[in-house]
Amino acid sequence: MVERRSTRGLVNGLSVDHAKMVEIPFQVQFPAPKTELVQKFQVSYLGSVPVARPVGMDVINAALDSVLTATSQEHWTPSHVHVAPATLSVTHAQTEAVLCECRVRFLSFMGVGRDVRSFAFITAGAPGAFRCHMLWCQPNAAGLSEAVQAACMLRYQKCLDARPQAPSSCLPAPPANSVARRVGSSVRKGVQSLLGSLKSKRLGAQTP
Repeated sequence: MVERRSTRGLVNGLSVDHAKMVEIPFQVQFPAPKTELVQKFQVSYLGSVPVARPVGMDVINAALDSVLTATSQEHWTPSHVHVAPATLSVTHAQTEAVLCECRVRFLSFMGVGRDVRSFAFITAGAPGAFRCHMLWCQPNAAGLSEAVQAACMLRYQKCLDARPQAPSSCLPAPPANSVARRVGSSVRKGVQSLLGSLKSKRLGAQTP
């Protein structure tokens, strides 16, 4: 009995020993939310032209050919392309004035031109109104095209996540006429042609 009382007194003494108590702060600082990743590319803006159709490499190549034939590099605008998950914008390199800005959801087609340094994308405005914006990239347009493709695929994934989930855990593939599939197909073709041309140039340089 004596031992129990002494033990209880020792425990009580420890529990009320204010000198040994540690003050726990009540304010907890949570980390600030991260901003959406924005990729930046240095390019030359060639301008934009209205086009009759919202998709097609023939449409993009025709627009690029007309601009590259009619203008010289002195008339191209040094610019920056900002690729975010939701928006795609082109700003003037010196003044930062916005030359072009569109939501990724309104981007209907994109692709690398015949020259691996040329790149273009088509935006859908009013019903039946489509515009092709053209860019010149150094040393090639592979990085920019992949960034735009990733933004389109992310946009498509967000649309899937916003819809009620089906019983199956597998996500459906993009529809055949979706922007994500059209963009993915055009980027794959453009990057493949880019890699093929770079490989042929490399082999030509090694030939004695």
